[in-house]
Amino acid sequence: MVAAVLLGLGTATATPAQVPDEKMVPIAIPDQPTAILLGTGPLPDATAPEVWHRQYQRVFARNVTVATLTPFLPNPQKATGAAVIVAPGGGFRTLSMENEGWDVARALADKGVAAFVLKYRLVQTPADMPGFERSMTEMFSATAQPRTRPTSDNAKAMLAPQLADARAAFALIRRRAPEWKVDPDRIGMLGFSAGAMLTMATALHGEDARPAFIGNIYGPIDAMPTPAQSTPLFVALAADDPFFANSGQGLIDAWRKAKQPVEFHLYEQGGHGFGMYQKTTTSTGWFGDYVRWLQMRGFAGT
Repeated sequence: MVAAVLLGLGTATATPAQVPDEKMVPIAIPDQPTAILLGTGPLPDATAPEVWHRQYQRVFARNVTVATLTPFLPNPQKATGAAVIVAPGGGFRTLSMENEGWDVARALADKGVAAFVLKYRLVQTPADMPGFERSMTEMFSATAQPRTRPTSDNAKAMLAPQLADARAAFALIRRRAPEWKVDPDRIGMLGFSAGAMLTMATALHGEDARPAFIGNIYGPIDAMPTPAQSTPLFVALAADDPFFANSGQGLIDAWRKAKQPVEFHLYEQGGHGFGMYQKTTTSTGWFGDYVRWLQMRGFAGT
């Protein structure tokens, strides 16, 4: 299915062959009893309702018009006081809620880190699945108008709703920090693909968000300014990523030039959107590398 592959900006490109169910199948919106409304309001001018589908044995959301934050809290005996806001990817048109959200958050909580999955507002797509598939195919076709993706220069305007959601997430965690046993000065953000773009934009344009540390998992790594405050950065990317592996490593160079802490893992293979899928490539080890980085910096336990 062409549309399934074209959703690769944060979902399933180069998904392992052993994972079946490539077809997108509509499902009922799952119960999310612990999801907290962020209070950023409905997406302006939105008409299509939120819908979900299953693909590659995982669930995805789209047409998100109201942002939420879902906590995954560690055992109090293991809690380190650090927290991470997890931003799934999906090209700002869908969210890989399970593979790049809930699964990541559960794994972080197991390491003593309070994790919070951000379901941020998205660009509207056709409500019906055939219409959605057609829209994605058309958007990525050879005759389509070139797409403008967020950069450090235009992200504040292009991602205004998403940045508002990220800021609200940081504010909510700090407000409830005593209840959740979180140190308000040790809240980071981890993003995948489009979620990585949002993470980098939050570090630059998030104003009061001020992430203490950030993670960019298969997002763009071209040059951009560094935040004013020291912000340790973890980056993971596959060398065969079809979207972001061929535009240089300016992001890494910028962090090093500014003498800001940065760790960069370039895996030989893995494609795009590997997330928590278990593949035969070394990209599967990204989460272990990320946890060791968190441990080295005193954010995660064993």
